[in-house]
Amino acid sequence: MYLESSKKAGSIEVICGSMFSGKTEELIRRLRRAQFANQKICIYKPCIDVRYSEDKVVSHDFHSIESTPIQKPSQMLECLENGVQVVGIDEAQFFDDTLVDVATQLADNGIRVVIAGLDMDFLGKPFGPIPALMAIAEDVQKVHAICVKCGSPAQHSHRLSKNDDLVVLGEKDVYEPLCRHCFNEATGKNK
Repeated sequence: MYLESSKKAGSIEVICGSMFSGKTEELIRRLRRAQFANQKICIYKPCIDVRYSEDKVVSHDFHSIESTPIQKPSQMLECLENGVQVVGIDEAQFFDDTLVDVATQLADNGIRVVIAGLDMDFLGKPFGPIPALMAIAEDVQKVHAICVKCGSPAQHSHRLSKNDDLVVLGEKDVYEPLCRHCFNEATGKNK
């Protein structure tokens, strides 16, 4: 593990929202800007996310950037390269709560940490480490999709299948973005 102390303060940025809201697209945009500024970056994603690529972070509109797939957050510290200034993390909701400590350690060592992930699961409940990361972040950006039923801003990822597992990878065939009202109607909460 290599963590170089820096006089420059690190930070944590969280990009969160529902599926199809542009979280990964925004993560890639921020990381590309860092690359353009000649900053050394390192990007991680959970091994289970193989929807578009095993070793790239890919947005729904197929923009991509190279990444390192990992099983657990501590691996970020183990394989962090010398001189890294920015760490990007996609699909952070799939990691356990140790991600909060790892992100804090990176930021405390002068690294800018940019994290993207779902803030709620398919039931509308806080998802994984995202709520805790939002609490300690210097910057939180909540992005919204468009509700496929009414066109309002959507903050829910409504699962179309009857599968009750917490983690079900999928795209438009499995999930749709809905606003609060349409989500409550679809899930029977408006009865």
